[in-house]
Amino acid sequence: MKQNLTRTLTRLRTTFLSFTPGQRVVAVIGTAALVLAAFMVFRWVSTPNYAPLYSNLASEDASAIVDELDSQGTPYQLANGGSTIMVPRDEVYSTRIALSGQGLPQQGADEGYSLLDNQDISTSEFQEQTDFKRAMEGELAKTIEAVDGVNTAVVHLALPPTKVFADEQDPPTASVLIDTSAGTTFDAEQVQAIVHLVAASVDGLNPDDVTVADSSGKVLSSGETGGLGASARDQQVTEFQQQKSQQIQSMLDRVLGPGNSTVQVTADLDFDKSVSESTTYGKNTKVPPLSSSISTEKYDGPAGSGGASGVVGPDGQMDSLTGGGSGSSRYTKESETSDNAVETTVEHRETAPGAVNSLHVGVVLDSAAAQNINTADVQSLIASAVGIDPQRGDTVEVTTMPFDRTADQAAAAELAAAAKAAKTEQMWQLVRNIGIAVAVLAMLLLAWLRSRRRGRLREETTTYLVEQLRNDALERAAAAAALETSPALTALEGADQVAADGLRRDLANLAERQPDDVAALLRGWLVERS
Repeated sequence: MKQNLTRTLTRLRTTFLSFTPGQRVVAVIGTAALVLAAFMVFRWVSTPNYAPLYSNLASEDASAIVDELDSQGTPYQLANGGSTIMVPRDEVYSTRIALSGQGLPQQGADEGYSLLDNQDISTSEFQEQTDFKRAMEGELAKTIEAVDGVNTAVVHLALPPTKVFADEQDPPTASVLIDTSAGTTFDAEQVQAIVHLVAASVDGLNPDDVTVADSSGKVLSSGETGGLGASARDQQVTEFQQQKSQQIQSMLDRVLGPGNSTVQVTADLDFDKSVSESTTYGKNTKVPPLSSSISTEKYDGPAGSGGASGVVGPDGQMDSLTGGGSGSSRYTKESETSDNAVETTVEHRETAPGAVNSLHVGVVLDSAAAQNINTADVQSLIASAVGIDPQRGDTVEVTTMPFDRTADQAAAAELAAAAKAAKTEQMWQLVRNIGIAVAVLAMLLLAWLRSRRRGRLREETTTYLVEQLRNDALERAAAAAALETSPALTALEGADQVAADGLRRDLANLAERQPDDVAALLRGWLVERS
């Protein structure tokens, strides 16, 4: 084993010394690169894959967890400014169990309904109500923090005491302060989700009594404006105007082509919330009456005599009987009374914010593209498309003007130049790649031709050396057969044979390493012999 190792090292040393200086530099640099690559691969394989252990930790909890990990000898990494602790992936769950046994992390341990765990019979009513309010605030904060984009949430509840002998109670209110992640913006739907989440969690809390603000001091929702803050109202107006503008612009683009018209819409929206109640009384003829009565009175008999007597007539007056003597009198009285049910309709209507008070549209058409277009037709079409109401004060103005195409032409020129530059760059990149490919193929071809030439020279040199050695062996064999063998001569021949074998190996190695030099040397010998 030792001899083989020594022989291998000697062969490597001999091979290295036979290199030219340039080949030695390349060999050293290549060997160093291979060793460095092997070291990097080994380090990458041996480095553990880290996974988050806890995230969004308070500074106190992060410090306590780091101290505990140091005492346990567990490797860790800090991320997100120290709020996230990462450990090797295969140790995440075992480390969490070990830290839970130590009561870590402690964040949230004294928040939420856990505040009510330590109450006893000696707790006062004020302390009980205060702990209950703090518990609800903590639970609501945890719930809001579960929303995507919310880092921290603080909730404050104002719960007025219940009045025993009062018909009306003071309404509860709530305020929410949220700290969002960097680059996160809450839209109106997400804000309303937080508002209704808080309102539904507190008994008797109206969504209009919930105020939401962010950490920059911007009010996201306030009950004073019907659930829409100033920024939300501006955003709604902008969205409404953009929607109408896009509706008109898409229609004009189909008629005149893109870039031949411009539209501007100004809307006045009503964000006031109104409530109206009305009561209507009526009669339904299809419904039978509640009660009805019919009264009929008939009289058939002799007429009275004398001037003062008489009969009550249909009009309720006494008909004097002026005639004397015998006679007859007859009348009929019939009356009907019906009690009908009164139909009552009570209507309660609430007008939601966002109604359109007025809408004003201004359209400018390019005179070059609208030569055969009647502006009155366009105006009528726009009025029908967006619902213009003249009685509401809506207006539509359509006019034609020449458009300034300088910016469009400059943009088109820049786009053309950019496309030409990209095409030129692509062409040069293709030429460069083809040149590199041709150079690589040429180098491979030269290397193949050179290796083929070396192989042929090596084969010729080896064949010539073998022939020469075979001829020398035959000559020595013939000379040895002619002479009488003796022990001294045999020993001398054995030593010569060993020396010849060593020389043969050296020559073979030399022909392997430097075939060109050996070939040149042999050609010189052949020339000298000739």
